Amino acid sequence: MLAETYRQERASYKLDLALAGAQIELFSFPEPPARVTDPEAAGLRHLAFAVDSIDKTVAELQNKGIIFEPIRIDALTNKRFTFFKDPDGLPIEIYEI
Repeated sequence: MLAETYRQERASYKLDLALAGAQIELFSFPEPPARVTDPEAAGLRHLAFAVDSIDKTVAELQNKGIIFEPIRIDALTNKRFTFFKDPDGLPIEIYEI
């Protein structure tokens, strides 16, 4: 386990785990929406990829026709991130390290 954080504004926990060089984040929510496309939905939410430059990565993928949500700031880490949808409509996260 890397870290456990209680997020009072959401009444939820975030658990960071490390496994074989990868990081897994687990979230708890008191009443998650049922739809899998919402960021706080129940079940497998999304995959996230760490990138050195979110601006460069977004620009490269936008040149291939990928549409992104606006870039946001993670309140816990102050790192930038955004999402796009895969062909099935599931969210993929790009997270700047």
